[in-house]
Amino acid sequence: MKEGKSAKSKHHHHHQQQQQQSNGHASPFAFSKLLDPDASWDKDQLGDVLHWIRQALGIAFGLLWGAVPLVGAKWIVLFLVLSSAIIYSYYAIILKVDEEEFGGHGSLLQEGLFASLTLFLLVWILVYSLAHF
Repeated sequence: MKEGKSAKSKHHHHHQQQQQQSNGHASPFAFSKLLDPDASWDKDQLGDVLHWIRQALGIAFGLLWGAVPLVGAKWIVLFLVLSSAIIYSYYAIILKVDEEEFGGHGSLLQEGLFASLTLFLLVWILVYSLAHF
């Protein structure tokens, strides 16, 4: 009789946990996973992480380029090269993921590229214009 009760309470506890997670709150993302080469990634998770890293790089480089101030197309090319090199280093060297599982280098390097280029240009132009005119 006791075993039945403890199994029932375990089931109830598990059900409460599931209810809390499906209550509009996703289970918390472990930031330690971002630097863990042994962590397992699904395509969407890795894509999201690469996308948001790229957006942060776009803002950071845009602020820097605008404040320095830099002008010319060569700086756009340099941003694309640096941004892609950082993304490549992150997934290939830090996370050590097998890029073939995620659609190859092209797919991973393209993740968030156009959005970050747009954000980079917007921030660069705004900072440059506000700071130097």
